[in-house]
Amino acid sequence: MSDFIAPLEDMRFVLRELAGLEVVTQLPGYEEASPELVDAILEEAGKFASGVLAPLNASGDREGCRLENQQVTTPKGFAEAYRQFVAGGWNALKADPEYGGQGLPILVDTPAQELFHGANMSFALCSMLTQSAVEALSLRGSEAQQAAYLPRLVSGEWTGTMNLTEPQAGSDLAQVRTRAKPEGEHYRLTGQKIFITYGEHDWTENIVHLVLARTPDAPEGVKGISLFVVPKYLVTETGELGDRNSVYCTALEEKLGIHGSPTAVMGYEEAVGYLVGEENRGLEYMFIMMNLARFAVGLEGLGIAERAYQQAADFARQRIQGKDLDERRGPNVAIIRHPDVRRMLMSMRAQVEAMRAVAYVVAAAMDTATRHAEEAQRQRSQAFVDLMIPVVKGWNTESAIEIASTGIQVHGGMGFIEETGAAQHLRDARITSIYEGTTGIQANDLIGRKIARDNGRAVAELIQSVREVENELAEAGSEADMEAIRARLSPAVDALAGTVDWLKETYNADPKAAAAGSVPLLKLMGLVTGGWQMARAALAARRRLDAGEGDAAFYNAKIATARFFADHFLTQVPGLALSVTQGAAGALALEDEQF
Repeated sequence: MSDFIAPLEDMRFVLRELAGLEVVTQLPGYEEASPELVDAILEEAGKFASGVLAPLNASGDREGCRLENQQVTTPKGFAEAYRQFVAGGWNALKADPEYGGQGLPILVDTPAQELFHGANMSFALCSMLTQSAVEALSLRGSEAQQAAYLPRLVSGEWTGTMNLTEPQAGSDLAQVRTRAKPEGEHYRLTGQKIFITYGEHDWTENIVHLVLARTPDAPEGVKGISLFVVPKYLVTETGELGDRNSVYCTALEEKLGIHGSPTAVMGYEEAVGYLVGEENRGLEYMFIMMNLARFAVGLEGLGIAERAYQQAADFARQRIQGKDLDERRGPNVAIIRHPDVRRMLMSMRAQVEAMRAVAYVVAAAMDTATRHAEEAQRQRSQAFVDLMIPVVKGWNTESAIEIASTGIQVHGGMGFIEETGAAQHLRDARITSIYEGTTGIQANDLIGRKIARDNGRAVAELIQSVREVENELAEAGSEADMEAIRARLSPAVDALAGTVDWLKETYNADPKAAAAGSVPLLKLMGLVTGGWQMARAALAARRRLDAGEGDAAFYNAKIATARFFADHFLTQVPGLALSVTQGAAGALALEDEQF
């Protein structure tokens, strides 16, 4: 397996040219996040990712986790790496300083998270869930709960989990059966949860579980779900660890990938739990965690895709096989000289750069939505974030699977051999499109809650922003690359606009037809927003070249990659639009027994 190299140059470009880092760091409360500080954070995150986490990725995959006497042992080196992770303050980058956090923008935390997931996704999953628990308790926990748990979760002294799924429920949380019986100032929880990432491990003394359960008088369905905090060890009034709570890991799942991450079956036997917020509002609260987690899963996809691309490019430079087409009688050459291999590498590279740009722009909007001085701007930014979360999660992860698969193809037969490490990227990436809601769930959220519910207002603003870039391309002169990018972007945004119009007319009148086209629409949205950002990147690179600034080779590569994305991915959009608007008849044609 090749070394992981932090793509800091591209990260800096996206932060400054596309995501508006300078604007974000001027928001109230973010003024101390100077360009020098952000550069230092990126450098150190890159060193930690490549020097500490990446070397444990393959060994952790081979070794996996072990369960003995209800105790989990993680792969060799993971616990020590976590101690270094916590000592470096990486768990606390964006957390509230009131609880020991550094209070940095989400936009600054985002590239760090990408690096950690790219270096070792199995490792990084734990802190991702801890941050989600911090967010939920920060917004909905009582003062006592916040005082008891947040400082230690923020520091990383303790970790957090999300306990949603049960064997009979899957993604249908209306079927949750775990019971919570009131007993004085707390509740007693009984039930079983599955697929609990880092539900048990050997990194920290305490694990704080956030658990969905039903109280005795709760109504049926999702309206009867409450949220509880259930610590592995109870916490005394003085903040010390008390008795062991009756929540245990009863099994570890055998999985396709992420072998270094323990995925636990958790049993609750009259476990002590504390209600978060009000009864029967648990699903609402859990979505606080879930939206943050969905964005983070999109970063998982981005990180793995970057690493798969790096490994494929490194292999292609070293693998000698076949003749150069221009010199058929010459010596054999590295396969990177072959046109189809170059096409595959460019497809990986272009998608990674588009995914990164979209994710970072959404991260900046998250900061604006919470910190901007004007209410109207906060609302616009939040509407954009809400619209784009399912795209970042769904499109990034589906693209990551494709990119990791292409990486195996670049390796040829060696890619199918575990020794090279290319297969691990595909195995690890495969869960990302399922985590925190499958792609179908993201797509239904996109068409229903994010487009149809507001009659397309948020997506109309997005379309307007894309058209503004389209106009900038038209004003860029007669340069061939800019003309080509505009020629591909224009029909793509037209197709998006037409598809949204169809959805608004169809969603209520024929919901099955709308649902049948939801995943193609999500991909269409990803490609258009990716193309939008790649066009912006090309324009920014052209401005730098015209001004004679920076590395000309880097900026020329930016333009070439944007051109490739336009030629190979934006051209798919009109066909996807037909799949959305015309594809339901075929999708719904067969009877159940015909499958």
